[in-house]
Amino acid sequence: MNHGDHGGHDMPMPAMCSMNMLWNTQIVDTCIVFRSWHIKTNTAFVFSFVVIVGLGIFYEYLRTLQKSVDTRIALSLIKDQRRSRSRSSSGRASPILQENEGLLSGRKLANIAGVPVPLPSRILRAGLYGVSVFLSFFLMLVFMTYNAYLILAVVLGAAVGHFIFGASINPDSILSSDGKGMACH
Repeated sequence: MNHGDHGGHDMPMPAMCSMNMLWNTQIVDTCIVFRSWHIKTNTAFVFSFVVIVGLGIFYEYLRTLQKSVDTRIALSLIKDQRRSRSRSSSGRASPILQENEGLLSGRKLANIAGVPVPLPSRILRAGLYGVSVFLSFFLMLVFMTYNAYLILAVVLGAAVGHFIFGASINPDSILSSDGKGMACH
């Protein structure tokens, strides 16, 4: 008596997501981050690979855009500071005297603590930062599929994006920054 036989009816099993916690090269039945991103064919895997490369490139674009926005804001703030200094410079002490006064009196000078960023610029910076943190964690989750091809897609996207958007550098900025690369945040 064969209890495994259901009267000759073959009941097809639905495709399931395969969750691997070890290095793998599986293509079909791989799920990427969501159950709904279920790879069922080789073509879907190639499409997903290209999408992940694109996300890596987009992440590098966001990093470049953040630097550009910060530079524009900084230049605008410096220009505003210069305008306000030139208007109020008559009758004021020299910058060296002001610095010594701040050190001797214990009062903090405004330029040591930084310059307040206007609300619209803060919102823009926070939005860009939030999107880049989300995308970096998303790419980390793709990496954590331990699928060699998907890991390659993340790294390839980062490298291509860095090649495209890193065509020029500011040596002074690089020598004075932390040089964060494809970090989670």
